[in-house]
Amino acid sequence: MSVTIDVTGVTPEHYLFAPSPLAELSAAVHLLVEPAHHPGQNGWVTSVTESVEPQLIDRLLDADFLWRTSRADMLLPAHPAATLAEELDAIDRLDDETWVSAALITSSCGTVPVHRGLGSPLTDPAARDLARDRARSRGPRQTGFVDFVLGDPPRARSLVRRLLEDCDRAFFAEAWASVVTRLTADARVKRDILATSGLERTLSAMSSAVTLSPVGSRIVVDKLLDNSTTATGDGVTFLPSAFGSPHLLVVHAPGWRPVIQYPVTGDGSPHR
Repeated sequence: MSVTIDVTGVTPEHYLFAPSPLAELSAAVHLLVEPAHHPGQNGWVTSVTESVEPQLIDRLLDADFLWRTSRADMLLPAHPAATLAEELDAIDRLDDETWVSAALITSSCGTVPVHRGLGSPLTDPAARDLARDRARSRGPRQTGFVDFVLGDPPRARSLVRRLLEDCDRAFFAEAWASVVTRLTADARVKRDILATSGLERTLSAMSSAVTLSPVGSRIVVDKLLDNSTTATGDGVTFLPSAFGSPHLLVVHAPGWRPVIQYPVTGDGSPHR
């Protein structure tokens, strides 16, 4: 099974390689709510959970619909900024329908299937029912979060932003400082490979799970689901990640520029 990205006609300048503080923060909070699945990061997870207020971890668990089983597409920016604040500002510019859809329905980074043809849960009863069904399958905490988002989108958006800002102050700013140089260097290396050796070589340097189709028209990502999207007329963004290992995430929902977050190998895991 695989997710494919049609790159017909996409020129090298439309492939963007850059680190994203928001994408890295979302990977970090995923580690904190799913520590058993990431034994290689246990040292960092333990150091954070022992040093931050327990209420902060509890709030992350309240909102884990956004980052446990799948990652909300809006948390992996197609146009990364230099600071977390700038990327959160970009999310604030989304309208309520888009924000709620990204939070509850179109999260394409994970094993949750993407349902095409649905509107926003704020206006489409079928989308609203699907969001609630997904939440009920995960538990009462997740159901409460989804009902909160559906009932009061402006307040939910404000509280999610505040939660991410509190994470930045509590532990992420320090963690980001420890990895951003390595991520920036990796993005630069990938750009150089693209310029000198082409897309196929660039993808193989990224992960053995990312390949180019034989005719060179599609990026193929080995995943536990089958789906497709197109980058024609737009391009693809590649986000290197130190916290994301071993995950390889692909934003492929309709209406979103394709984004691939790939793990950066090398000098150990993030540290405090």
